[in-house]
Formats: sequence, C-alpha cells, structure tokens
Amino acid sequence: MKNWIPKAIQWLDKSLGKVPGELNEIDWKASLSPNNDKLCKHIAAFANLPGGGYLAFGIDNNTGTISGITKPDADTIVERLASLCRDGVDPLVSIDHSIEDFRGLPVLFVYIKESAIKPVHLKGQSIEESFIRSGGTTRKASRQEVGSLMLNSKSPTWEELHSSKLLNEVEVITLLEYDKVLQMLGKPVPSNIPEIMQWLKEEKMIEDVDGKGYYITNFGAITAAKDLNRFDGLSRKAVRLIKYEGKNKSAGSKEYPEIKGYAIGFEGLIQFIKGLLPGSEIIKNALRHETSVYPEIAIRELAANCLIHQDFSIRGSGPMIEIFEDRIEFTNPGKLLPSKKLDRLIRTTPESRNEILAAAFRRYNICEERGSGFEKTVIAIELYGLPPLKFEESENAFKVTLFSPRKFAKMSNEERIEASYQHSVIMYFAEGGFNNTSLRKRFGMHDKQAAQISKLIKDAIEVGKIKPKDPERESKKFSLYVPYWA
Repeated sequence: MKNWIPKAIQWLDKSLGKVPGELNEIDWKASLSPNNDKLCKHIAAFANLPGGGYLAFGIDNNTGTISGITKPDADTIVERLASLCRDGVDPLVSIDHSIEDFRGLPVLFVYIKESAIKPVHLKGQSIEESFIRSGGTTRKASRQEVGSLMLNSKSPTWEELHSSKLLNEVEVITLLEYDKVLQMLGKPVPSNIPEIMQWLKEEKMIEDVDGKGYYITNFGAITAAKDLNRFDGLSRKAVRLIKYEGKNKSAGSKEYPEIKGYAIGFEGLIQFIKGLLPGSEIIKNALRHETSVYPEIAIRELAANCLIHQDFSIRGSGPMIEIFEDRIEFTNPGKLLPSKKLDRLIRTTPESRNEILAAAFRRYNICEERGSGFEKTVIAIELYGLPPLKFEESENAFKVTLFSPRKFAKMSNEERIEASYQHSVIMYFAEGGFNNTSLRKRFGMHDKQAAQISKLIKDAIEVGKIKPKDPERESKKFSLYVPYWA
C-alpha cells in the first residue's frame, strides 16, 4: 500500500460522516467533469495546499452515496487528469493514484501532491489566476494569498530542472550509465527495471510523472549521461581538455573531447590527464619508475572543484582543463560566490551553487570531505616542491593554476610570499603556526639559507599576508607566524 493511502481514506471517512461534506483536503465526485478549466482550478488549488489533497471518484456529488467505479473509467480519469497536470497548470503538478476498497466498493483515489514551486496557476495566464481550497471548495486566491504562496515557494535548483523530454523506462536506462554510479557507491545493480527506476528517483536523477513517463533531471544527465550531446543545452557543459605544445596558446594544440557525465567519466578523465603530463624518472629498489611531476590528489581535487562549483546558468560555456608545458589551468564558468574571497579559499566553510552535485561527488568518493580539497592540494604541492596555487577571478570565470616544479631561486618574490601565506594557513590549522624551519622545509632549503627565509617572512609581514603569533616576543629564533586573519 502506498504511504499516502491511509491518510486519504481517513479524510474520506471524515468527510462522509453524519453530515457528508467536502473538506479542504478532499473532494469527492461520481465521475470526471467535462470542464477542463474547472478541473485545472481544482488541481492548482490542491497543489497549493500544504501537504497536497485528494480527489475520490465513485461517490455521488450531492448525497455522498458510494457508488463505486470500474477499472476502465478509472483509467480514463487518471489519463485525463495527468494530461491536465502537465498541460493545464504551471508549474506542472505531480499526481499518484490507486483504486481502494472503501466500505465494500472500489473508489479511485487521486493524490495531487503539494508543489514545491508556488503559486500553481492556470497555464498561459498570470500568477493572479491561482486557486486555493477554502471551506471545502476551490476559489480564486486573493493578491495577499498569492503573496503568501510565493513566500512558501521553493525555487528549483539547476540540478532539479529537466534536461530531457518525457521518456519511457527503456529510453531512460539507455541514456544513463547508472550501473557505474552504483559501482562507485559499492551497491549491487538492481535485478529488474522497476527497482532501477525507483533507485534513480531516490537519487534525484529522474522525475516520475504520474506513471506516464520520466524526465531526466539536469543532475541525472550531468552526472551519469553516456553522451552529454544527447541532451539539449548540456553538450557545451562537457569537459574540454586541451593540450598545448608550449608555454602559451600560440603553439600547437590538440583538444580531447569528453562526452560522458561528470561522475561516470571522472576516473577516465583523470587517467587521461595523467597520460598527457610530463613525468620524471626515479629509481626505487634498483628499478626505474615513471612518476608525474604533479601530485595526483591535486589534479583530482582541482578537476572536481572545476566541475562542481561552476555556474550552470552561464550558457555556451563549460569547464575547461588546459595543459601547458609548465602548468595546468582549471577554469570553470562563474565567479566566486559573494561570500568568498580569493585568499580565503583554503580551509574555509564550504559553500556551493550546486549542493546536490557537490554532495553526490563526496558520496561517490570522487572528491574529499567538505572544505578539505584545497587544503589537501596545498599539502601535496608542498611535498612535491611546487610553486603555490594561483587563484584568479575574471568577469565570468574562476581559474586555478597548478605549476610544475620550480626551485626557490626561480620563483618570483610574489610567488614566494604567496607560498608563505598558503603554508601559514596549513600550519595554522595543523600546529598553530609556522616558523623559519618549517618554511625552509617547504621550499626544500637547507639550514644555511635561514637568512633568506627570514627576509621572506619579513616581506610577507610587510605586505600584510602573515603576522607574528606573539607580537610581543623579542626573540625571533623560535617565533611562530600565522595568517593575517588569524
């Protein structure tokens, strides 16, 4: 039994008491009215009602006498109501139905679910053509009531919007590589199609429309599409991977298109990037091994960040990963959120435009826990002796650059100061601050170069990037330093 049925039966039983009368929550009818406009008003009113409402067919409108209903009549009613829910009101309304025995006779219950987006109104007309339930009847909402409905409305996120036309089960499972997602979650693939569809609904990858078909959501497509080109509006959101021959874009280049959804294609994308990168040869246990000059965790976290935090509302632009001779640039559409600052991205309270996608990437074990991605990236960069991460924001994009190894002497003073600042953030959360020794270790320098590091610390203090943890301390030998905001 569907979980809403006991409540529907309870409301019907209450309305058919000693003095039968319809309630705000339920309306009973002998058959379906031929007036589509009237039916759309009822649908809108129930969809605007907290918790939704019910229609019960097979009961005399005037007396409340139960007459029952046949299966063919019930099918016709459901077919017509489902069509009106899609084409007669805006936004579309979701319904469910069931034929249940009530006092010995079959009654068709239609559950009109509450719409998250309000007010629901007649399609093709203004929101002033909204309707509500009042005193057991349906009436037009006043302007004040329309305003109240709007205050209780939930705007859909980009992930929740539809990316496909209405599809059947076979079309859905043909377009989505759901088994790869289940594999990432460590779950077995369901043994039959109904179980697969139920899981896809629970995962918010599809939306069931009254048993008449399914819409694939933007989240479902961008996550698990076998080919993003099959979805209008999403082909430009596929990852662009470009490899340049030199240190700028004037040299030759080659583009490697990625058509899969982000989640199912992520591991392949990372392995492909690694294959394009320069490597260095190391000897371990008398055997030669090739290793990347970039830490893999940094590549993973920056690629995931590029996908998750993009602004999907910017049309005609998608995430891009560009590999140069001396660096990798990760660019995504959209500026930082207003609450974010370029120099406060490491170990800050996480916030995303796309929370459903971000949460899914964590559940799928694609990226690290909330707020730890840049932190782990900077730690890996320090271990590999790379220059600091470079964060840049333009009018409609955000870019992070990962540089190949460069010794202290080859870094600019600005890069050294930024590396000192990023080191200060990591050490502040790990040990309460950093000192000359830890910063020398970060740059791979020996004790005799302590004076150079002392000068660098002084420069970083002067430009306001770091500060002494204890300003009153006279001796500098064991001084600790922290970020300027600590």
